[in-house]
Amino acid sequence: MVDVGIIGGTGIGERLLALDGESFAVPTSAGLLHGRLITFEGVRIFAVGRHSAGHKTPPHLVNYASIALAMRSLGVKACLSTAAVGSLRRDWPAGTLVVCSDFLDFTGRHPTLFDRPVVHRDFTSAFGPLSLLVLTEAAAANDIEVKQGGVYLCTNGPRYETPKEIEMYSSLGGNLVGMTAASEAILMREANVDYGCLAIVTNLASGISDTPLDHQEVVDEMKRSGERAVRILLTAAKRLTENR
Repeated sequence: MVDVGIIGGTGIGERLLALDGESFAVPTSAGLLHGRLITFEGVRIFAVGRHSAGHKTPPHLVNYASIALAMRSLGVKACLSTAAVGSLRRDWPAGTLVVCSDFLDFTGRHPTLFDRPVVHRDFTSAFGPLSLLVLTEAAAANDIEVKQGGVYLCTNGPRYETPKEIEMYSSLGGNLVGMTAASEAILMREANVDYGCLAIVTNLASGISDTPLDHQEVVDEMKRSGERAVRILLTAAKRLTENR
């Protein structure tokens, strides 16, 4: 029924849910997941707004388990996502697009599908190799520059981080900070769903930015960068169905 899953984060979920398609809900053991079935150049996509319509669900209350279970039950080839992030690198300013390759999880959420029985998953490749490949190929096909090797530091939110926290995270090797992608990556891996994340830098992180952080700058940057991100996602979705 479905070829590819897409999770739209801040500023992207609304763009995806506005595309031609039909509302669709998937029942899972973790709850009912609402999304939209979209057909793009013959590719069947199940699009989910991570934060629900109107950006009403904060990052710590997103039902990540239901998203992972729904993607598994739909049999998608992969699940692609976007994430608005702060940058820990001055050379990756607002508007930079990054294909994430690894993560550090500081959420304290302990997401898992395996309370019973005990199952251990390998995370040598923190994000799905196929998703990383098609996101990179899709960016090149659209002549859009993306950075490689992004290490996504995931916090619980919804507050932003302190300057000293950012200093510590940077010393540990993080170069992007967000509140969602690590939880998705963990549960998608447990659900055996290849998962990739295209991060969109909306601001420099606390202590690096010259001004206090404001969610409005996130919204404003997503208006500027959202169209590029959606082009990459849709092209990547098409590539997933081509001889793979």
